[in-house]
Amino acid sequence: MSADDNKLLVRDFVERVINGRDLDAAGTYVAEDVVEQVPFPGQGPGLSGLKGVLRGLFAAFPDMHWTINEQIAEADKVLTRFTWTGTHDGEFFGVPASGRTVSVWGMVIDRIERGRIKDTRILMDALELMRQIGA
Repeated sequence: MSADDNKLLVRDFVERVINGRDLDAAGTYVAEDVVEQVPFPGQGPGLSGLKGVLRGLFAAFPDMHWTINEQIAEADKVLTRFTWTGTHDGEFFGVPASGRTVSVWGMVIDRIERGRIKDTRILMDALELMRQIGA
């Protein structure tokens, strides 16, 4: 796959799986044994662990929407700079629903192997997220 194909794969994952809430389609974009280099607290391994994190985010922020602001790709890696917004309507890491709207920036570096995301490293402004929900 070309660098442009890899960027499209990541964009399609964001639109279909995250924004479209289609967790069943995640395996189309992500390898079963994907490695999260910087896992969320309590995140399990592989694709099932990623789906668990997304389920938790969807429960805490039911209207969560990701916007891709920029992508840079080279060989088998894609860096995606994003912003996500949502309303804190469910518990998130022990913080009860606040009803507050959040806007969080971050970046994710994905490595693509055989047409699927094989490993990923997400860096997000978690401190600002926790401040916005009143933690």
